[in-house]
Parts: sequence; C-alpha cells; structure tokens
Amino acid sequence: MISQKKTEEHPFADIFSEDETEKNFLLSKPVCFIIFGKPGAGKTTLAHQIAQMWKCVRVEALPLLEEMIAAETESGAMLQSMLLSGNSIPDELVTKLMLEKLNSLEVSHFGYIVTELPSLSEDAMTTLQQVELIKNLKLKPDVIINIKCPDYDLCQRISGQRQHCSTGYVYTRDQWDPEVIGSRRKKKKDTHKYGKAEEEGEEEEEQEEEEAFIAEMQMVAEILQHLVQRPEDYLENVENIIKLYKDTILHCLEEVMAEHNPRYLIELDGNKPPEELFTTVVERLKFLNLRRAAVLTKLQSAEEEINDILENEELFRTLSTYKLIAPRYRWRRSRWGRMCPVALKEGNLFSGLPDFSVSFLGKMYCLSSEETLKKFLLNPRPYLLPPMPAPPCKVFIFGPQYSGKTTLSNLIAEYYKGKVVDYTTLVQPRFDAAREALIENTIAEATEAAIKVVKENLLIELQTKRQAEIKLREIEKELEKKESGVLPEDAALPSSVNEEGYKESQTNVLLEGTEEAKRKSDNTLDNLSSNIDKDDEKEITETSASQGHSQDLSYSQNLDLDEVTIEDSIEEVTANHPAVISMLEESLKTTKDMNFEHPYEKHAEILEEILKEVMEENKNRFSGAPKNGGWILDNCPVIKDLWMALIDKGVLPDMVILLSDTENNGKCLFNRIYLKHKSEIDSKILERLLDELQKKKQEEAAERKAKEEELRVEEEKQRLLEAINKKAKGKHRLQ
Repeated sequence: MISQKKTEEHPFADIFSEDETEKNFLLSKPVCFIIFGKPGAGKTTLAHQIAQMWKCVRVEALPLLEEMIAAETESGAMLQSMLLSGNSIPDELVTKLMLEKLNSLEVSHFGYIVTELPSLSEDAMTTLQQVELIKNLKLKPDVIINIKCPDYDLCQRISGQRQHCSTGYVYTRDQWDPEVIGSRRKKKKDTHKYGKAEEEGEEEEEQEEEEAFIAEMQMVAEILQHLVQRPEDYLENVENIIKLYKDTILHCLEEVMAEHNPRYLIELDGNKPPEELFTTVVERLKFLNLRRAAVLTKLQSAEEEINDILENEELFRTLSTYKLIAPRYRWRRSRWGRMCPVALKEGNLFSGLPDFSVSFLGKMYCLSSEETLKKFLLNPRPYLLPPMPAPPCKVFIFGPQYSGKTTLSNLIAEYYKGKVVDYTTLVQPRFDAAREALIENTIAEATEAAIKVVKENLLIELQTKRQAEIKLREIEKELEKKESGVLPEDAALPSSVNEEGYKESQTNVLLEGTEEAKRKSDNTLDNLSSNIDKDDEKEITETSASQGHSQDLSYSQNLDLDEVTIEDSIEEVTANHPAVISMLEESLKTTKDMNFEHPYEKHAEILEEILKEVMEENKNRFSGAPKNGGWILDNCPVIKDLWMALIDKGVLPDMVILLSDTENNGKCLFNRIYLKHKSEIDSKILERLLDELQKKKQEEAAERKAKEEELRVEEEKQRLLEAINKKAKGKHRLQ
C-alpha cells in the first residue's frame, strides 16, 4: 500500500532507484512479533529461535534483568542488591523496564518479539490495561503467533518436567523417564521393522542404535538421582495456573486476535516439537512479504590493523574486501565518504577511523570513536535518513569593508536555513556592557574599601582621644591624692624636679596621639597647678576620702560604658564623605581605561553564548537538521589572540571564507566603495577642486599685484631719475 501511494504521488519516480529503495527501508517499520499461549506451551523456546533467525530483540524479563546487571549500571546495581537481599523484583518495575526496552533505539531498528504480555500477575496492571498497552505501543506487533495445546497434554508435559539440582537444567519426561525412552525406542524399532525390507548393513545400524540406547540409559541413570520436581510443576499447581489463564487472559487475547489481520496470524499446535514449530513459522513468514532487519557488520577485526594515515581511495579499497557476503561482491562507498555519520548528525565534521568502520545495506561507513560506533550499531536509521548528509553550516566570513561578505552571509543563511551572527551588533555591545559592569563592580568594591578605611581611621582617632582623656583623669586623681596626702611614699615626686615641671612632662608623654588632646592636657594641668598653689590646707576630711573612693568606682564604670559606645559615637560614613571621595579620586582615574585581564577570552565566551542561543532558537530550521550549526559569523575581527581564544573554547567553524580583491590593485573594490559613497566623495572632490581654484586665483591675484607693485616701483624710480636729471641740467645752466 505504501509503494502504490508513493507511485501515485510521484508517477515519474524510478521505483528501482537504489536511493529510493534505501530511503523506503530506513523509513519503514521493523517487523515485530508477539507470541500468545498458555503457560508452558513453548513460547520462550520459539521466541529464542525466531530472534536468532530474524535478528530482532527478544524482550523478556529475565534476559533484560541479566543484561542490566551485567552492564553494571546504577539500575543494575539496584536490581542486584534487591536479589541478593532475597527480595523479588516488583512487577511494576519489570513492566517499566520492558516498556523502556520496547521504546529503545535498538528495537526501533531491529524490531522485537514479546512472550510475557499480558502476564498472569495483576499487581501492577490489570489484564485489560496490559492489552491496551499492547494496542497502544509505539511499534505495534505485526505478526501474532498463537500456540494452542489441550489442557491435559499441557498438564502432563509440565508435570513431567524435572530440574537438575546442580546445573538448573530442566529435563522433559522423554529425557529422564526410562519407561518413556524404552517405549519410544520400541515404537521406532517396530516402525523400522515393518516399514521396509531388510537391507545390507541393517544389522550394523541396529547394533549402533543398541549402543546408543545403552549409553543414553547410563546417562539417565546418572542424572536421575539428581533430578527434583519444582513446586510449580506439580500437577495441581499446573491445573490452577491454566485455569487462571483461561479465566483472566484467554478471552481478552481472543478479541485481540479477532481484530488482527488474519494474514499475519499464525496458529501452531503445541503438541509438536519446538523444531517443527519453528519450521512452520519460517515457512509462513516467507509468504508474508516481510523483510528482516538489516544487520551491521564490523569490517575490521581486532587482529587486523590499518594505518590511519591512508588516503581515502586506498582506505576504501582495502575495506571493501573485508568480510565479503558473496564472491566478487565488494562493499561500496557511501555518500558520507570518510565523515562520521553520527558526528555529522550532531553538527560536527569528524573524520572516521578505520578501526570503527562498519557495513550497512552494502555500503561502508567510518565512525569517529567507540561511542559513536555503539550508537550507530544500535540504530543507524536516524543518522542516514534524508536530508543527511547535510553540512552543519558553521561558517566564518572575513574580508574588507564593502567586499560583499554581508550579502554572501545572507545568501548562505537563506540557502541552509541558518542565521547570520553580526559580530559588531551582537558581540561587541555585550562586551561593552560586561566591561561597564566590571568598572561598576570595581568602583563599588573600592568605595566599600575606602569607607572601611575611613571608619577605621576615625575609630583609631576616637580611641586615641578617649585614652588621652583617661590618662588626664588618672593624673588628676593622682594630683588630688597628693594634695590630700594620700599619695604613697614610693610614688612621691622626685626632689630634683619641681611639681609643675613633673606635671608637664607626664602629660606630654601620655598625650602624643593628637594635638587637640595635648592642648586639653596642658590646660588641665595649668588649672590644677594653680589650685594647688592657692590651696595650702593639708587637712583632708573623711568625707573627701569617701568621695574620692566613690569617684573611682564611677570612673571605672564610665570606662566600660565608653568602650561599649565608642563605635556608636562615630559619625556615619557614606560614599559622599570627603575622605572617601579623596581616596576614590585616583581609583576613578584608573578605572576609565579599565579592561578585562584577557579581553579576547571574554569576547570568545560571549560569542559562545550567542551561538548557543542561536542554535537553540534555530534547532528546527528544517526537518532532520543537525543538532549544532546553522550560523554564519560576519564582521569578526581578524586578531590572532581572538582566534586562539576561540580555539580554546572549541568555537571553530567548519569553513572559513576570505574575500579579497587582488586584481588591478583592488580597482573593483575601490569602485564599489566609490559608488557606495558617491555623493560624499563627489562633494569632497568638488570642494577640493574649488579650494584649488580659489587658491590659484589668489595666487594669480597676488602675482598680478606683485607685478603691479614692481611696475609702480619702476615708474617711481624712473620719475626720480628724471627729476634728478632735470635738476642736474638746471644747475648746469645756472653755472
């Protein structure tokens, strides 16, 4: 139906075109199987055989869990810990894992075969929900295989199974029961006896069969003592399971099979051996016009080595002879050449390596790494579907002004559905804004530091002032004690120094902090000395002593209060404080020309951010577009440091275009510049010509004036000479 529809849409298309055939296969749905049948009917055995022949993925719980545990992933470690702790895997988790596998990339290429849906357990989902799940799968089953088997025969078969206690291998009744083996041999012997006449060598065949029978009976005798019957193989348990299947699942499956296309419904007799069932399925599939999944072949083995520096022609000639599928049939080169299809789909141009070369649909593909090889082996379809191979379109265009680079950028962007990134209008403004932010942050940090320094200076100054006041109070107290005669003997003033000089020397030593504190200390000492000289009374009453003691207590309390409130008494320091402004004057001068330590690294960082934004906005520029790319950079400066920064960031183009005009000394480019600014250039030329003409006129006028001046001077000289001659003649006549 698909081919007929496409033929009608494109009546002149070549249906035998190789590219069209490959495209149709890549767009086609893989064949998917589902097997129905009672428990123990042989679904798993048949699924294993079909998966090997058809190359599809067998989606079953046990192989899936074993695969995840062997992969040592986080989920696999969790499953292994659950099993080691003696817990069973929840049905909900098993169903989730199976659905993830059914929707995986591997299944979307190879197809699947399922035997465990729907299941008897309804802990996670009911039977109806499981049936709806089958109907709503992304890849719906194409072929349904139904294995029918009478209940009695199935119960006898399952109840006759025994398991080896050491190996875990399950033996059927005809493999371990001596009576069954003997009766089978007897029937075969009778059939052979009555079916044909005696021939030569018949006695030798009978002797060989006898020896084989004896060996088989010996093996049965050895394993018989190690065989045990599993609880699920008990007859009553088997009957209960079959009854549960018929009550809960069978009716739903009959509806599913009734809705399915009868052409793709295969019914089998479960009493026949597995080999015969598989043969029947293969014969039916031949007439259904179904195509099995295309297998990928790794061309180079571990023992074979190919030099990575080989030229493309030599490399493909060598790879084309590896692992031939038929004599004289060589692998052919694909349209990707040596480029990695996976990297190209992601928007990168990476050359493939011979060690990761594979063949698919008769063509060779070279992958760039082991990771890309794994992705390609899982499902090559997304990387080969049209429009691939398409260039990612990562272009830098350089050239002088008016060389046509902007026009070329727009044309390339229009053709490849890309976007032009103008460096001067996108990158430079962001860089200027970042630089302004850097300057503002630097000024803010300098302001905070200046405020902190000013506060510390004010605090030190205030502390010094308070300490000076404390020392003055101490001196005052000592003087009062000396007046009252309470000063201790060892603290008496030296006899060689008078009291007034001693006071001044002590105050000068204690008040070295500030000039204001010194002035206060000098005034205080002068007042104290005058009071001491005037007051000669030596008697001190008890009341004065008690008052002095109370003053000491209040003084110590005041000291504690002063230490607590010293910071509160400092005036508030802001950015407008004169001291802060004076400190910031030099910083403001240096920040005007401030820049980043590595400005071109900042340019590269901003360009990388812009390109990511452009790629995110333009990711759906066309169907199947590469993940990266789709941009053309214009007006980028040609600077070595900028280019090195771009290399470090990994922002590199796949193509660099340089426009230049080397013919006739750039005559074409100069002509283009002239036409672009014709009016301006013409006006300047006209202005220059007028200036030259005006200058020439001025020179001519000056020259004419100079000549006239010379003529006037000559005439004046001539008149003077004539006057002198006349005067000389007159004197001569008088004489």
